[in-house]
Amino acid sequence: MSWQDLLLMGFLGVVLIICVLIGVAFLTLLERKVLGYIQIRKGPNKVGFLGLVQPFADAIKLFSKEQIYPYMSNFNLYYFSPIANLFLALLLWMCIPFLSISVNMNLSWLYFLSISGLGVYTVMLAGWSSNSNYSLLGSLRAVAQTISYEVSLALILMSFMFLISSVSINDLKNFQEYIWFLFLLLPLCMMWLVSGLAETNRTPFDFAEGESELVSGFNVEYSSGGFAMIFLAEYASILLMSFISCMLFMGGNLKSLTLFISVGFLAFFWLWVRGTLPRFRYDKLMYLAWKGYLPVALNMLLFFLGVKFLILP
Repeated sequence: MSWQDLLLMGFLGVVLIICVLIGVAFLTLLERKVLGYIQIRKGPNKVGFLGLVQPFADAIKLFSKEQIYPYMSNFNLYYFSPIANLFLALLLWMCIPFLSISVNMNLSWLYFLSISGLGVYTVMLAGWSSNSNYSLLGSLRAVAQTISYEVSLALILMSFMFLISSVSINDLKNFQEYIWFLFLLLPLCMMWLVSGLAETNRTPFDFAEGESELVSGFNVEYSSGGFAMIFLAEYASILLMSFISCMLFMGGNLKSLTLFISVGFLAFFWLWVRGTLPRFRYDKLMYLAWKGYLPVALNMLLFFLGVKFLILP
């Protein structure tokens, strides 16, 4: 690979990250609008035309606020955790096989699982380094939840990998040319969506920030830039999970406009769920992960493995 290729790859990576951050900005605006109309009120509508400039006003406000840090905190880790969290969330986008980006690797599913697994450490360090009991409790709950659902998420993903005999996201479109996996593997797709909600710490699984008992969870000690980075990372992962879900069971053809419309609808689903469902009890969440999804995902994995051996010549 020549230096020109590396330069082009770096430039396209920066363009992708800028586009993701702009998408995240307008996703927050959409969420506030959707929640507003669900609660029979207006969302942001004062800053700019229909409130379109509101996300940028919020960003300026957050990043220009005074940065404080708890006196007893572990200073270096406290500042490093939000940056690493956002960096990993943006790094995950490199596995999406866009025509312009060159990190279109053949092991993209393994890359996805590896980087998403690393996100757990940043949450844990953010809670621990704040040296606050509330932050630590919030981070422990978030880590336990994320690890629990990553197990079923990986097993569901393995079922898809066995069916297409590949660990590349790009190969999904070849097997969905005539019928989407949504119709063939409906139970797995529903389980994937629920696990995705738990993975991104969204309602009804937002136990890390149970306001009544944990006061916003692991990020309670963060303000201004640190809080904004954790916030951006969460919404970038929502957009990514919507994208991955569409690649998995809604065609996966990046040349089709239908895929991007589906991503918009799935992102809207993430917000709609927040405005509709109440928060679960924590023990029910763990019960669902270990006694519900894990056995079902294992059984489905063995079933599809058997099907694959049957149809192989």
